[in-house]
Amino acid sequence: MQTEWAFRPSRPEDASWMVELRAVVLKPDLARLGRFDPARVRQRFLAGFVPEHTRVIVVDGQDVGLVTVRPEPDARWIEHFYLHPAHQGRGIGRSVLTDLLGSGGDDDRPFRLNVLQGSAARRLYERHGFVLEHEDPVDVFMRADPPVR
Repeated sequence: MQTEWAFRPSRPEDASWMVELRAVVLKPDLARLGRFDPARVRQRFLAGFVPEHTRVIVVDGQDVGLVTVRPEPDARWIEHFYLHPAHQGRGIGRSVLTDLLGSGGDDDRPFRLNVLQGSAARRLYERHGFVLEHEDPVDVFMRADPPVR
């Protein structure tokens, strides 16, 4: 059974819990890659956090995740897509991504994102039509064209 969820707009004061969620979610993959630095993982989020581009994922009145869609002239970048581990594996990520990909209206810019090498999230993105653009030893960069209307 799919878990019901909703979006709410993010606010500047959300940054404190968001940065901690990012550290928790990324730590296993970053540690596996030999790249986990607790200060850096937090600083990188805070340096680029734009509340206007970020939505909070809410389940049963509780903030359980976030996702950012950063508009650029040639693409919409999906960034900071994190769900608390207690809420992973319940179909929320799949449902949120489906919603994001289908909510572009007449916007014909592709979606882009990057995921860490070896991350299980890559399979989620591939199931939603993302394909490899390029990769390096740490990151995999992917792209999905918007649905045909």
